[in-house]
Amino acid sequence: MKKTLSRGRILNSLSARILLSSSIALLITFSITFYVVEKAHEGLVFKQVESQAKILFKQIVLTRRWIADHGGIFVEKLPWVTSNPYLKKPEIVDITGRRYVKENPAYVTRQLSEYSKREGLYWFHITSLRLVNPSNKPDEFERSALVRFENEGLKELSTIERSNGISIYRYIAPLYVEASCLECHSDYRVGSVRGAISVSIPINPILQNLSKNRWTLAAGALSISLSLLVFLYLSMNKLVVRPIKRLQKTMEGYRRGGEIELVEPDAEELKSLYSTFTEMMDTIRRYHDSLEEEVRNATEGLRKANEKLLKVNQEYRELSARKSDFISSISHELRTPLTSIKGSISYIQQKLLSLHETCPKMCDIDEILSFMDIISSNAERLNRMVNETLDLEKIENGKMEFSFEHLYLDRILKSLTLEVMPLLDDKRLSLKTEIEDGLSVWADEDRIRQVILNFVTNAIQFSPEGDMIMLEAYRTGNWVVLSVTDNGPGIAYDKQQRVFDRFYKERKGGTGLGLAISKAIIRAHEGEIGVISNGKRGSTFYFKLPFYKGGADGFDSGG
Repeated sequence: MKKTLSRGRILNSLSARILLSSSIALLITFSITFYVVEKAHEGLVFKQVESQAKILFKQIVLTRRWIADHGGIFVEKLPWVTSNPYLKKPEIVDITGRRYVKENPAYVTRQLSEYSKREGLYWFHITSLRLVNPSNKPDEFERSALVRFENEGLKELSTIERSNGISIYRYIAPLYVEASCLECHSDYRVGSVRGAISVSIPINPILQNLSKNRWTLAAGALSISLSLLVFLYLSMNKLVVRPIKRLQKTMEGYRRGGEIELVEPDAEELKSLYSTFTEMMDTIRRYHDSLEEEVRNATEGLRKANEKLLKVNQEYRELSARKSDFISSISHELRTPLTSIKGSISYIQQKLLSLHETCPKMCDIDEILSFMDIISSNAERLNRMVNETLDLEKIENGKMEFSFEHLYLDRILKSLTLEVMPLLDDKRLSLKTEIEDGLSVWADEDRIRQVILNFVTNAIQFSPEGDMIMLEAYRTGNWVVLSVTDNGPGIAYDKQQRVFDRFYKERKGGTGLGLAISKAIIRAHEGEIGVISNGKRGSTFYFKLPFYKGGADGFDSGG
């Protein structure tokens, strides 16, 4: 059930990812399209505004030119009509006594601007850097444009300003002096910049329309995007998701081992997928049948091999038991005659000595005694080998009885050094000891003495005459360590592990069982044993036993 839900989540996640990717693609596409269209529309609108401003400017210029070409116009002086104070003859009177006011281009331009401004449609302003009428004073935008017209030869300038919450499109172009202008402006020359006319058009309605168009475009893009996404979702659900879910259901049924029904989809890609799945099911069935047969065969083979192994193991245990019994029996059988041989040799030696005292010329007693010594030495070696073999078998088979007790290793070593002094004196060797006090262990005293004595006697055997042997005992962490170091020939690296094997000997003499027994004893004490040598000169044999503090559970667990 969890796997089904997990796969369903994967399908849903796949659908969501496709829809998300499509949404992002549509968003990017429509955003770019919206931006391009909106900017193009905005540019077109402002081009129209600019064109309108230019037309107004041209119309004003034409009006001024017509007035100038006709030497001005005269209008009846009505109550609201004022005279132009900047003209030499601002008024005339006809024969009927009516008064008329002369109006020049600048005066007419200013009055037309006031009319248009009252209507709120647009307004314009005639201005110059050299003023005659102070009301024509330029503002900042107009001043900057006039300077550029005169200095740079600029033909026109436009900008958008915002004042009192109203956005205004401003257009300004220069006024050039014509021949008809010289009557009023005699200090200019034809073609020079006399001033400029700035046209101001409120564009708030235009901006509002642009904003409205933006929202309309955005809503249209959103509607199209949603429609496309819905269409994509429905199409994908029908053409992709449903066939995949059917395939998933088929796979789930196949996994449970039930009956399955394959419905081939219409899409070529999914047909290929279904075909591949069908081939895979057939292949899995064949492999499954083949695997079951192989498992049955392997199980049967394993059963037979297990039975054979159990039989061999049983035979090995029986053989090992017979071997141990044989070794024990033969050792016991050998021990009695060896004891008799030793006793008989001792008796013969005593008799031969007595015979030599009574009749020294009858035999060469020294020669006979030397042979008897050889026989006695070999009998002693054979007896020691039998005893050590028995001990090793008992330890390895868990039949050796140990008398564990609380011991202080330093006390044992002090008595043992006295015991080996005669052996040291025979080779003029010295024994240097470094022994810490209070080295407490839980051990069998006789067996530990046996191990230490084996280490020391081996060191004596392999040390050159007149040399020194080092015996150290100390505590490190949870362990009590004892080591014996000699300056003998050393032990090769490849032989350092073999020295603890049965009957392994580096030199003649000995039984080859001493170190094997030592290893078994130390392991029975849950300790470690080993050797360190550079392979050329000198060897250090050591063992480690757990430090014991005394009490019911006196083993130290501290560092």
